[in-house]
Amino acid sequence: MEYKINRDYLKDILKMLLTTPSPSGFCHRIMKRIKEEAADLGYNFEETKKGCGIITIPGKASDYTIGLSAHVDTLGAMVRSIKDSGMLRFTSIGDYLMSTVEGEYCKIYTRGGKVYDGTVLTTQPSLHAYSEAKNQKREEANMEIRIDEWVKSKEDVETLGIAPGDFISFDSRTVLMENGFIKSRHLDDKAGVASLFALIELFKSHRLTPRNNIKIFISTYEEVGHGSSFIPKDIDELIAIDMGTIGEDLSCNEKQVSICAKDSTGPYDYNIVSKLIELAKSNNIDYAVDIYPHYGSDVSAALMGGNNITGALIGPGVHASHSMERTHIKALVNTVQLLASYLIE
Repeated sequence: MEYKINRDYLKDILKMLLTTPSPSGFCHRIMKRIKEEAADLGYNFEETKKGCGIITIPGKASDYTIGLSAHVDTLGAMVRSIKDSGMLRFTSIGDYLMSTVEGEYCKIYTRGGKVYDGTVLTTQPSLHAYSEAKNQKREEANMEIRIDEWVKSKEDVETLGIAPGDFISFDSRTVLMENGFIKSRHLDDKAGVASLFALIELFKSHRLTPRNNIKIFISTYEEVGHGSSFIPKDIDELIAIDMGTIGEDLSCNEKQVSICAKDSTGPYDYNIVSKLIELAKSNNIDYAVDIYPHYGSDVSAALMGGNNITGALIGPGVHASHSMERTHIKALVNTVQLLASYLIE
């Protein structure tokens, strides 16, 4: 059946998530907001020792627990060193092409609680000044951050309180368009987190009870590989809600929910994947099935962490992943519809 998804709520929660910086390892601010949102919906929120969140939704049967995971952490950077010129050298958090952050606005968060603005540039940022600017290789060693303060030396920067180890977030550039397109950095995986909260809101507003107990796991270190290496021991199966990649040799588009049959860590559970495909077909949910050879998920981390579970991966189609990403509201709605069908019917 078709479930009535609250699109206004879905867009509001997505915008909040996208505009709250949360590079891997720097998720305490956004997790506070997620805890508040869960409380507003009437659900308890637990936190693991490394800052991941758990929201429990009781089901009709308590002898089997389905886990749903999504990660709130994003790509970002960290101050590696301060140059004599007053520029910052940085190290990446997560995996991305340096060309995708060149020219991007960013914020630097000091351990003392101060926040400064900056811009990511190459060390040869102008054709007027550098003859090899076009040919300079875009790699970490050739990138730096210009701080929007009057600094001309390493000592000037240190006086601001900036030091190696300070976190850096990139401007998300979030735009929710009238035609349904959503342009933003970090749709991977805040679109997945928003889809889960839209599912929770659906259960709450329509007084729906899932077939089994559900534990929603919000991970905070997925981009660096160990987001859900630990999950609650009573979870029997885990479905990761993450982005569906769009590109060469892939069939997913920006309005579909992607069902991943296999990624770089191997195939997902045959029975769960088959049931998801069957439900998408029978409920007229726009979907695609794809193989992601350069991809790993929270389920991958959970399995490698030794958890005795079965697993699957779905999510809204996202174009230009780990770059200037774009999806469509229909992809998120289709993701929520598929989850609701799987958990209720």
